[in-house]
Amino acid sequence: MSSAGSISPSGSGSAKKPKESRRWLKPRVPKEQLYRLSPRRPKPKRLGRMERWDWIRRVIRTWWLWMAIAVAAHLLGHWIWTLIAGITSFFFYQTTPETHPAVYALETDLNVESPEFPITMAGMTGMPLVPGNAVVLFNNGDEFYPAMLEAIEAAEHSITMEQYIFWDGQIGRRFAEAFAEKARTGIPVKLLLDAVGSSTLGEPIVKILEAGGCQLAWYRPIHWYTLIRANRRTHRKSLIVDGRIAFTGGAGLADHWLGRAEDARSWRDVMIRVKGPGALEQQSGFALSWLESTGEILTGHDFFPLPEPAGDVSVQTILSSPFEGTGAAGTMHLIAVQCARRHLYIANPYFIPDARMIDMLHNASRRGVAVKLMVAGKHNDTWWARQNSVRLYGKLLAAGVEIVEFAPTMLHQKILMVDNAWASVGTANFDNRSLSLNEETSVCFHERSLIDQLHQMFLADLERCKKVTLARWKKRGFWQRAGEQFASLMEDQM
Repeated sequence: MSSAGSISPSGSGSAKKPKESRRWLKPRVPKEQLYRLSPRRPKPKRLGRMERWDWIRRVIRTWWLWMAIAVAAHLLGHWIWTLIAGITSFFFYQTTPETHPAVYALETDLNVESPEFPITMAGMTGMPLVPGNAVVLFNNGDEFYPAMLEAIEAAEHSITMEQYIFWDGQIGRRFAEAFAEKARTGIPVKLLLDAVGSSTLGEPIVKILEAGGCQLAWYRPIHWYTLIRANRRTHRKSLIVDGRIAFTGGAGLADHWLGRAEDARSWRDVMIRVKGPGALEQQSGFALSWLESTGEILTGHDFFPLPEPAGDVSVQTILSSPFEGTGAAGTMHLIAVQCARRHLYIANPYFIPDARMIDMLHNASRRGVAVKLMVAGKHNDTWWARQNSVRLYGKLLAAGVEIVEFAPTMLHQKILMVDNAWASVGTANFDNRSLSLNEETSVCFHERSLIDQLHQMFLADLERCKKVTLARWKKRGFWQRAGEQFASLMEDQM
């Protein structure tokens, strides 16, 4: 005889068959239960307050609003307006980034010299800190191009390159000949070029590469059936040799990087070389882009050799991709700015921060951080970027940011230094395109001697800059201001 509290076996004939679950009929958690056990916490402070013109610009760029206008014009029989509104709607639909950026302030007392900082950066970007590397910084084309060619000529197993700019000219042909020469010896040479940035490569270089047996693929070529992805490009400048040596930085392969940035014909830039296990991170970025573009998987010792220490520097190579909502490069910049305590030095040609970053720079200045921003001046290759950058000077200057414009030539390096204890050199511009749309690469390190070298470069460049003052900025004329507001309609694409 079973006790009153016992349960009949499942095989018992007296057991009732359980009713079919009806949980799928419940559309949501009952409202009275939703927040019952949630811990109460103060509402976090939201970053990036939008001003009136920001809202107006957002409305103007709303694609479905233009589509509604096109439909209304069609119903009214106005074909010209239907066509104009339809094209505008399609353009804004294709060029409006779908990002999910951080909008709440980081509440942290972490500083870049603490052992938790690199762990935090690795955790939030998904990119590990890799020890055992030898790292060298190169100043301008007369330094980094010979070093890159030397590495190519010494290649023994493989050469891979992911490049935004590869143009015809003296430098382009010299590198093409070096690639072709190594390919003739049987070493695999795989080159991945952005179909927009390198569209002017030219038939002479293609013939050199083809004759040597190099493999050339294009990243996201534009066709009518690929327009949905055409706005997302690879902006990387990675050259990897034998999977052990990797170069990256601001410079592509074109003649205007030759020289020492002494006049307007020679751009100012910085490249970094990583020799050791850290090079494999850039190789991984190339391999994934190559797989997407060609369908080929790279394997084996030629491309992924066993890691061997080459020095004592730890590096973190941040590979940023737009498929992550907000790219890892954007997260890196936010964390670095928030953790600055004494100095924040930025050198970047296209500095177009969003409202979040302006708030963070303002907060950094208020807590006593000396924020110095070096940007491209009148020698700027993009009118749209220049106007959008100048438009924001007022907010930054009012926040206490010191802004200087590089005078001799186009400034193109992408450098970030925090408290003379942490630094980053890479390909990412300080704008929405780099931080939300492009494939980018940044190499970060804590090595004091390298940071001191980078700091000396920064100070030397400061001597060739012109300081921007708030009073001078406010004296801009009507047409200058009008041009800035017009250019701001393309802010998301800069």
